[in-house]
Amino acid sequence: MDTRNNFLVNFSLKGFTAVQIGIYFLIAAYLIKNILDGFLIDDNPMGMMSAQIIEISIISILIFVFLFSSFALFFSARRRSKKEEVSLWNPTSKNDFWKYAASFSLLFISSIFLMKQGFIELITPIFFVIYGLILLLFNKPSNKNSKIISLICVLLGGICFLIPSYWYASISILGIAHITYGVMVKN
Repeated sequence: MDTRNNFLVNFSLKGFTAVQIGIYFLIAAYLIKNILDGFLIDDNPMGMMSAQIIEISIISILIFVFLFSSFALFFSARRRSKKEEVSLWNPTSKNDFWKYAASFSLLFISSIFLMKQGFIELITPIFFVIYGLILLLFNKPSNKNSKIISLICVLLGGICFLIPSYWYASISILGIAHITYGVMVKN
């Protein structure tokens, strides 16, 4: 089996994987929006829950989105590596996996830190900027289409910084951008 640097080949955001991740973003945005709206409405059962339970619910949703997205990347990479008869794991791809894990750990730690410090309105802009940088870090230099999603993330982060209540629409736009990218870039 070929042991070339295949992290960028196997663990890539294209086709059905990008569509799946986009759907995960849309579902997460919808669930979080409903939880927050329910918490603020008096007659809703979510209004009876404490703020800590709401925080745990939202963090759980985000962790599930991360896990499902990572599993989508892994299983599509496994399928692609079997199809092309290349090695899925080699020293370079293992190193890149640890970079992936560290970058998303940074994303979660920074989000939780901002939440604990009371800067709730900065969580979404920081998420978009860091996520855009992660996408830029793990894309092939020749792939201009994937750089567009990174640019969209940074722009949405700027908009969310200026208009904090725009977070729901921004995450929905990111989900739709992933779905569109997955449909347009199949291979």
